[in-house]
Amino acid sequence: MLLRIFCAIAASAVALTGPAQAEEPEIVEEVIVVAHPLSGEGLSQAATVIEGAELARVKDASIGSTLGKLPGIHNQSFGSAVGRPVIHGVSGPRVRVMEDRIDVMDVSVTSADHATMVEPFIAERVEVLKGPSTLLYGTGAIGGVVDVHTNRIPHETYDSIWGGIETRGNDNNEGTSTAAKLNGSVGQFSWHLDAAVRDGDEYEIPGFAESARQRAAEEAEHEEEEGEEEHEEEEEVRGEVPGSDYDSESFAGGFSYVGDRGFFGVAVSRIEADYGLPGGHGHEEEHEEGEEEEEEHEEEEEGNATLDLEQTRVDVEMGLTNPFGESNFTALNVRLGFNDYEHVEFEPNGESGTEFDNEAWELRTELVYEGDAYKGVLGLQLQDREFSAIGEEAFIAPVDTESRAVFWVSEREFDGFDIEGGLRFGRVEHDPSSGSGVDFTTWAASLGAVIPMSDTWTLGLVADAASRAPIAEELFSDGPHLVTNAYEIGDPSLDNERAINFSATLSHVSERWETNLVAYYTDYADFIYEVARGDELDGLPVFVWLQEDADFYGLDASVEVQVASWDGGELRARAQYDLVHAELDVSGESDIPRIPPDRFGVGFDLRQGPFSLIVDYLRTSSQGDVAPGEFKTDAYDDLRAYLGFDWAVTEGTDLTVFLQGKNLTDDEQRLHTSFIKDFAPEPGRTIEAGIRVNF
Repeated sequence: MLLRIFCAIAASAVALTGPAQAEEPEIVEEVIVVAHPLSGEGLSQAATVIEGAELARVKDASIGSTLGKLPGIHNQSFGSAVGRPVIHGVSGPRVRVMEDRIDVMDVSVTSADHATMVEPFIAERVEVLKGPSTLLYGTGAIGGVVDVHTNRIPHETYDSIWGGIETRGNDNNEGTSTAAKLNGSVGQFSWHLDAAVRDGDEYEIPGFAESARQRAAEEAEHEEEEGEEEHEEEEEVRGEVPGSDYDSESFAGGFSYVGDRGFFGVAVSRIEADYGLPGGHGHEEEHEEGEEEEEEHEEEEEGNATLDLEQTRVDVEMGLTNPFGESNFTALNVRLGFNDYEHVEFEPNGESGTEFDNEAWELRTELVYEGDAYKGVLGLQLQDREFSAIGEEAFIAPVDTESRAVFWVSEREFDGFDIEGGLRFGRVEHDPSSGSGVDFTTWAASLGAVIPMSDTWTLGLVADAASRAPIAEELFSDGPHLVTNAYEIGDPSLDNERAINFSATLSHVSERWETNLVAYYTDYADFIYEVARGDELDGLPVFVWLQEDADFYGLDASVEVQVASWDGGELRARAQYDLVHAELDVSGESDIPRIPPDRFGVGFDLRQGPFSLIVDYLRTSSQGDVAPGEFKTDAYDDLRAYLGFDWAVTEGTDLTVFLQGKNLTDDEQRLHTSFIKDFAPEPGRTIEAGIRVNF
């Protein structure tokens, strides 16, 4: 009901406001992947740029699936509703996901089945930093940063109301999504409203839910347990993934007072969702029951667990130009976020299971200074988190975490090149409800150069050294974690994880060509990872957190060329390739779990007047370098096509109607980055249609 009222108001605004002013954004959904917040001429850190209509085409139910086809970025999916981005082979606590420069403050790093609390369908832009970004964003950003910008706290006033509405649906899981947002001003007060509703049934797949290797392993286990005795054949699930349904809604509102020297604003957002937990999680227990009671127990346990969550977030932001009058300090920004997150995991029989609660806040202050040939930022970042998991299957005790840090980042222009650098020092303290607390001192340093080689070629070089404090889950886990089918045991004696990273970015931009090549090498000391120990507890395989040195290196490459152009149209072709190689510095089992395989893709864009046809083919290789307890993953194809029609209804109001197909070859796609790849492949062939209005 709320969304229908909101959409009606938005539709009325189109008629009432008339044409939008020229200075207003033409498209309010976009993805921008950038590297350094100070850089205007070049970037030393790895970066890719996708904006405008591209996000409208690739956005999906999770931030991981939205960005997961970009070079160097993969998706760590857990069904349709859950997906965290994997950057250069690392994810979880090493990739910080933020909303408007403040951490999402959810529990998505606690477990792979916990959704990241950002809504891609209302994103105005998303900034992705590929590689260590600990200087600006903290100890957890040793692998990269994803920052979703929402414009919920406006920074300027508008001459008229503007926004957008979109609705789409697909035939695979009969899923639908509707999202809308409005922006406007009254005098010096600007306001923002947005809402989104998504739902979907269990999605369809081309074959079995379990992989061939998983089914073979289960068959071998049955034969070993029963010897030559006959065992009852289990009915294999095929054609769809049980527990992959989802339902969510979100809404938000914000306003700002905008003066001559700055702004002050507040935003409140709310997300409510429930979704199934696909996969083979569960464990065997001994029951002293009669045959009838045992059958009743087994019947009650059939099906998948579900997760019901809600989150309320409040953001406050202030921006001020020339905070100290006429001086080299040109801008001050203060951002404060409060978050109250909770979810309950329900058993297949409907009984309430583990309850997760996370109350957190983060304060971020940035003071910008600049001169004739230099520019920099001095910053302070404070974080506090009170986390608890209560229930029989809670695998970690309640933990309070505090983080404090100061940082400095700067760039300076020289004749023929620019230098970028910075330092960060911080302190992280974990205080568990049982046992002794631990604390860590963290640091980071970076030095980079941007070297224009010609009018069209630019070379970026960067060297980073950083440390990451272990998160509470790596330190204090000790219990059954059913969704990952593991009994997890942390290690309170873990030390800081340290990394030295070198990367080079070669980019070319001309009238016809765009090229981007990134090569990187990261040397980890005391890399923290989880591996199977080889035994069982409570009927689950035991996984323990360990530390060893490790090496990562890889390559991201993309090229796009204008093949032909004519009056009212053009044809562009592109190709991309990425690879990640990672191994532990140990003899024997040196492979690291869930490292993505190589990928190669080609595609073309054909545009003629209001029509556009976009076709992309991505080949993902097999992954045979696996850690103990991990199965190999087969190669697969992903063919996608998009057909769109853009119509300028009035000046400033655009209508887009689109039809797109995903996984058109109906391949069995199992993401090696996923914890449940052997129980839940990605959706099969999907046809999606939608309509979008921007005004």
